[in-house]
Amino acid sequence: MRLHTQEWGTGARVAVLVHGIMSDHRTWHELVPVLTGRGYRVLAVDLRGHGASARGEYAPRLFAEDLLETLPPAPEVALGHSLGALALALAVADLQPARAVYSEPAWQLAGAHGSLDPALFTLFKRSSRALAALTRPQHDGEPDERLEKRAADERQALDLWDEKTALALSSHRHVDHTPEKALVPSLVQTSDPSMLVSAEMRAELVRRGFEVRTVPDAPHAIHRDRFDAFVESLSGWL
Repeated sequence: MRLHTQEWGTGARVAVLVHGIMSDHRTWHELVPVLTGRGYRVLAVDLRGHGASARGEYAPRLFAEDLLETLPPAPEVALGHSLGALALALAVADLQPARAVYSEPAWQLAGAHGSLDPALFTLFKRSSRALAALTRPQHDGEPDERLEKRAADERQALDLWDEKTALALSSHRHVDHTPEKALVPSLVQTSDPSMLVSAEMRAELVRRGFEVRTVPDAPHAIHRDRFDAFVESLSGWL
């Protein structure tokens, strides 16, 4: 499936961005000017079942195949968050980016302790209280209009999201998709505490050839809620 893709910039270098579940390409609105300012042409997809992309069957391998059908080969950097990091890892052998960044990767869909069920994410679409929990407290000095725009984008992305993606991923939650080794220079970025990447897994990832960086006191969506720390953690990788 060819995915809906948003493009910014005209630089010679290519950066590709892959969002997590319930989101779409708009989640990267703060990162885009950072990348274009560094000379990148930026491509951000909407995964199947999200944003303006088509609906269909859902499985980890299908999310990965869509990336390969949609994105140009050998981008300079490819960054995926959560479900996007899972799809990217499954596609990386063929996509062959110069560098790959996996932010809070959902390689173990059942979570760091094996107790998470992706089907529970459907509650975000049905419960206003659960939806409110998606929004973190206001950043110091962040203008109200920025917060309002972000909240509006997230509500619209959630409205567009096909919750069947979560139901389908539930059946894969006990499959360990953690890569056996880093096939390209790869960074794993985790929050602390992380619901997806345990301390033991971090150590194992280092053994498998990944660089691992942790952002303390950060939620799962580091790029959204701790943006400055997110960018600082990517030093040398962008």
